[in-house]
Amino acid sequence: MSLKVIDLFAGAGGFSTGATLAGHQVVWAANHWPDAVEWHSKNHPGALHVCQDLHQADWSQVPAHDIMLASPCCQGHSKARGKAKGNPQHDASRSTAWAVVSAAEYHRPPVVVVENVPEFLDWQLYRPWELAMNALGYSVSPHIIDAADLGAPQNRIRMFLVLTQSDAPLLLNLPKMTHKPASSFIDFDAGNWQPVEKPGRAEATLERVRAGRAAHGERFLISYYGNTKTGRSIHRPIGTITTRDRWAIVDGDRMRMLSRWECRDAMSFPQTYQLPSNHRLAVHLLGNAVCPEPVKQILQAVEAAA
Repeated sequence: MSLKVIDLFAGAGGFSTGATLAGHQVVWAANHWPDAVEWHSKNHPGALHVCQDLHQADWSQVPAHDIMLASPCCQGHSKARGKAKGNPQHDASRSTAWAVVSAAEYHRPPVVVVENVPEFLDWQLYRPWELAMNALGYSVSPHIIDAADLGAPQNRIRMFLVLTQSDAPLLLNLPKMTHKPASSFIDFDAGNWQPVEKPGRAEATLERVRAGRAAHGERFLISYYGNTKTGRSIHRPIGTITTRDRWAIVDGDRMRMLSRWECRDAMSFPQTYQLPSNHRLAVHLLGNAVCPEPVKQILQAVEAAA
């Protein structure tokens, strides 16, 4: 059954794309970042787009809908970005979750799905936020999901809150799919390859390459930051795609960074999905996005359980 969907904090459109893949119609999407709105609108031209701070949204102007999707800013919750108290930027980031309450209070859609990092559940104001949603008639069901278990070739652990106008929380019966390897999206015949031993290559990078070669052979991935010091096999899902270049491919005595198209595929966006030609902007958009394929599985499971 095709349902009408809105997408708060829509970003590059991962949530919206997942909803479309599940057979639903995205009717409205909003974000405060003009670049995100531009590229979301290119890929979802049938939706009404708004570029604004959602704290100031007039919810009466939002179309009627059956499902609200929301991915509030995660930077104030994420371990990767730090959660220090008193950081005004992080405090503002965490507060974006209250826009979900405001929108739900006005529209009362039957289903709300909120995506964030798992640390969202540790937020000091999570319990008051949950109680506010309870007061609006929603039961809250948290699910911690690795995108690799639901069809993306990437280990990316995120929290999905499924909120329904029901007496009891909706526990989803989600499949655990066979993991897709990184090799499924790497094109060894494309890209700007450079010699591993080129002049000026950082010794730390060379050490990672040597360790990766010892552990995985001639073809593998290395991470330019994070805890991965011995490389990563291309026969398993890649690690988390972030908002800046992180992963390099090593093939014998040559190496290169992932292309924006490979990052797109690692996030499980369709290959028809349009991206900016600016590599840095494309990677930033993708690293902030929600993986569409897991969203499709989640929304299909919601429909089956409802």
